[in-house]
Amino acid sequence: MTNITDNSTFPNETYKDTVLEPLFEASKTGFADYHFRVNLAHAVMLAEQEILTGNQAKDILNALIEIEKNIDVPNLKYTGEVEDYFFYVEGELIKKLGGDLAGRLHTGRSRNDIDHTIFKMNLMDLSANLLTELNQLIATLLKVAEEGKSTIVLAYTHGQPAQPTTWGHYLGSFIEVLQRDVDRINNALRTVEMCSMGAAAITTTGFNLNRERMAELLGFACPLENSYGCISSIDYVTGLYSAMKVMFINIGRFIQDMAQWSSFEVGHLYVPNEFVQISSIMPQKRNPVPIEHMRLMASLSAGHCDTIINTMHNTPNTDMNDSETEVQSAGYEAFKSGSRLLRLLNDFSSSVQINEERVEKHINESCATITEIADSIARIEGLPFKLAHEIAAEMAKETIAKNSALTAFDYDFFCNIYKECCGGETKIDSDTLKEIASPGHFIAVRKITGGPAIPAFEASLKKYTAAAIYQSDENVNFFERLIKARETLAETVKQVTGEDN
Repeated sequence: MTNITDNSTFPNETYKDTVLEPLFEASKTGFADYHFRVNLAHAVMLAEQEILTGNQAKDILNALIEIEKNIDVPNLKYTGEVEDYFFYVEGELIKKLGGDLAGRLHTGRSRNDIDHTIFKMNLMDLSANLLTELNQLIATLLKVAEEGKSTIVLAYTHGQPAQPTTWGHYLGSFIEVLQRDVDRINNALRTVEMCSMGAAAITTTGFNLNRERMAELLGFACPLENSYGCISSIDYVTGLYSAMKVMFINIGRFIQDMAQWSSFEVGHLYVPNEFVQISSIMPQKRNPVPIEHMRLMASLSAGHCDTIINTMHNTPNTDMNDSETEVQSAGYEAFKSGSRLLRLLNDFSSSVQINEERVEKHINESCATITEIADSIARIEGLPFKLAHEIAAEMAKETIAKNSALTAFDYDFFCNIYKECCGGETKIDSDTLKEIASPGHFIAVRKITGGPAIPAFEASLKKYTAAAIYQSDENVNFFERLIKARETLAETVKQVTGEDN
């Protein structure tokens, strides 16, 4: 066998520049605080389990706290002397305590379980903030929907005017979707909220660790059961970003409607001056540019989520760098752009107004109430809907040909159409015909569950409001658990050290 000579030293300069230094920078900005808390919690737990003596734990904790106070993390430069931020902190600990005592902190753990734990801790914090902003948007939409429960708008299908409804009813559909998005994110978080500490490299350890205590001190709901899964499972990443992607897609569809409704040709949505930009050359332009930015943010955010999900595709079911610092950091961009989107959409939604005159004009031009005319004919006359539909279709043809409105339809002409189709006289008088052609009547009779009639929609609003309160309280409880864990850890450290750090 050929002898191999290797005089190289770690790290290779290119490897340092392209991988190790960027990862070190990412750890500084995204994970240093979580790494510090994991170290503190692990030392406390080792002491409680009598794996460390009280004095050993006290010395380690005091040294960790001193290191944390003295490190200027933002200005810390990667030199290549150590592999990563974990080894940097470990090196500082060894300088203070010596290898024997410092090395005891790493009892029963590995970078594998540490890394997945700090990734999850960061995701929990980011998600709590994202859910706060999402719940705020829902609260704003509920207020706007309540105010708009009588404001008539024109609903579209296949890009064409279809039927009248209300602004509140339309927003209700979006509120329902967003509340399902909250549920999807919360369901995904249940996997994130399972702590990986105690898995060590793969198979746990022979030391008598208390995994439940580690989970409690770090703000998790519980430990993740299977130790192999603790360091190999990445569904906590793919599940959360999948739920977020669905949310961004849903928001993007709503924004697309806002773009259509605010266009010059449609003009149903008035965008106030505070959200309008002008042209540098065309003085007549009122450009609702924030809509474009929101559409872009929604697409960018969904794209950031895709980056994570697609990176995980076909990776092995083991601990590997594909799921670690670099991709985790890339995923945080989804939270950044998503937060900007939710904040802007919140303000935008509460500021726009419906141009009711424009809506009425287009309802008249498009015969959008014709469905209710057919329904009313069937109900009043006792006719099959198919026959009533034929009568209404003839009315629509005549109305469009004369560029008129159904509310102004010639009553004698209606009687003739009815007689031709049914062979008899209609029971509908002229006032009734006008009433059943009106948008207000169209909406008022649609009072079954989920309809736009005020009683039905107010019942829906009560459900949405109750769900919003529950979801907001759920997020508050989530926040409180994360905060309590920080407080519990700090208090426990004080008890072990005997000092007010």
